[in-house]
Amino acid sequence: MASRKGRRLDGILLLDKPAGLSSNAALQRARRLFGAGKAGHTGSLDPLATGLLPVCFGEATKIAGLLLGANKAYAAEVTLGASTDTDDAEGQVLFAKAVPAIDVAMLGRALQPFLGTIRQRAPIYSALKQGGEPLYARARRGETIQAPVREVVIHDIRIIAIEGRRLRLHVTCGSGTYIRSLARDLGEALGCGAHISALRRLWVAPFDTPRMYTLDELEALLAVGGMDSLDSRLLPLEIGLGLFPSIRLDAQAAMRFSQGQRLQGTWPAAAPVAVMGPEGRALGLGQVDDSGLLSIHRLFNRMPELPA
Repeated sequence: MASRKGRRLDGILLLDKPAGLSSNAALQRARRLFGAGKAGHTGSLDPLATGLLPVCFGEATKIAGLLLGANKAYAAEVTLGASTDTDDAEGQVLFAKAVPAIDVAMLGRALQPFLGTIRQRAPIYSALKQGGEPLYARARRGETIQAPVREVVIHDIRIIAIEGRRLRLHVTCGSGTYIRSLARDLGEALGCGAHISALRRLWVAPFDTPRMYTLDELEALLAVGGMDSLDSRLLPLEIGLGLFPSIRLDAQAAMRFSQGQRLQGTWPAAAPVAVMGPEGRALGLGQVDDSGLLSIHRLFNRMPELPA
């Protein structure tokens, strides 16, 4: 999360990250364009990857961590016949093998074990930390690394095309899934090795039909229409809360909640819950216990509403 001196701004930008730029570098460029003092993103994309990188400004950064666990979808290009040390096209080739003849039926059978809840070994060149240090930093020093194996969920893999040595797949998955690892493991299953040669994130829940903006588009908007033009492209914080159950309070209860008071109601137990005022404006995040008691998890210190 970036926090610098800048203007106070609340909202969510659906950024179309370009290839060749780290997620943090893309975040910093977007933050500078908007002149925002506080910004964070909801889950890194590899430098090779393009596509949706939700960027949260101001009070929206308080929900960025919650959105890390959201489902995601990717368009992946997998190149068969070579494995690399990074599991993508930016790495060094570890070995190359002949690619067997593959048809849709054979590929479907090979992909079947990767569906559902699986155990997946992370790439050694990843931002996961061991001993407080990212794995990629240790890998670049040539250290021997035991990458962690984690439980992840892959909801769906659709075969879009088989084009010689290249496969095009559509993957829907849960939090923590590495598409690079999927490509590597598929290559092992096929006996020829594989790596990701192109990757695009299509959506991140709850932004399942996103209108994304490239950095070039944002620069052009700023040049023509100024900051107002940029601000009008932001989504309100409330849209980012679409994954969570919500409670709408009347004016009196909203005031009490905003003052830190706990409220008794008939709400079902849940955490977190999005707590809304009478006009549907988010007041904060709460939690409801088994008795229906609503308590505060986090309050939003809101700015005036964004321009329509």
